[in-house]
Amino acid sequence: MFSNYLIGLREGLEASLVVCILIAYLVKTGHKDRLGPLWLGVGLAAALSLGFGAALEFGTEQLTFEAQEAIGGSLSVIAVGLVTWMVFWMKRTARHLKAELHGKLDAALAMGTGALVTTAFLAVGREGLETSLFVWRSVKAAGDGAGPLVGVLLGIGTSVLLGWLFYRGALSINLAKFFTWTGGMLVVVAAGVLAYGIHDLQEAGFLPGILTKAFDISDTIPPDSWYGTLLKGTLNFQPDPTVVQLVVWVLYLLAVLTLFLAPSAAKGRSGQGESADRRPASAAADAQG
Repeated sequence: MFSNYLIGLREGLEASLVVCILIAYLVKTGHKDRLGPLWLGVGLAAALSLGFGAALEFGTEQLTFEAQEAIGGSLSVIAVGLVTWMVFWMKRTARHLKAELHGKLDAALAMGTGALVTTAFLAVGREGLETSLFVWRSVKAAGDGAGPLVGVLLGIGTSVLLGWLFYRGALSINLAKFFTWTGGMLVVVAAGVLAYGIHDLQEAGFLPGILTKAFDISDTIPPDSWYGTLLKGTLNFQPDPTVVQLVVWVLYLLAVLTLFLAPSAAKGRSGQGESADRRPASAAADAQG
């Protein structure tokens, strides 16, 4: 449940901050009357994300077991790729996100209402589609039941609350550190989803080695025990992984965490990082200034 809460929190907060920045800029520049098209774009993006998630959930029910496993495994790999790209993208561009969104919004305002709707739709829609895909695969990996989905919804609800507090100026945190810590934890979650996807592809016959286990500690950590369920829900832990699963998990985790935690080249430039890290959290001050 925790891993799914983390996904909902991390992905939802990014979308919330984007919306917060867009709203604050419209208010600050005297375009409060254009908030309607902005919210329309946000609503369309949310609807698309929900529709995409529903299609993933119900669109594969009538397929054969092998087809379901092949599709699920392939989407797991795609989801992990997207999330990996996202955490590196946010690490690289977080300090410039506000200026980038302002530039796009200026261009959209000059072009008209349709462009404003499209800008908001694209800004939020990308986050929504990534979230839908990764959440779907993470929930599948964590097992059936309401727990994983509840975790996601709680995470998204928390992110909406934090976004509102940022906008109202009631909360200020170091967003660079927040995204670094949550990004690192999300990489660990993604490694588990990737291993789960590899197992799906093995069951579908796309990859060999389904019967070659790296180890089996099911007697020590039974999957149906409370601690086995906890490990599966938080880390996608499997007590009897195949050799291929374990190798992929280790290689991904070591490579991605090493690159992600490496110091950024721009981190030490003229002390700008600390002030810029807090820019999205000062949206209320910008709007009222």
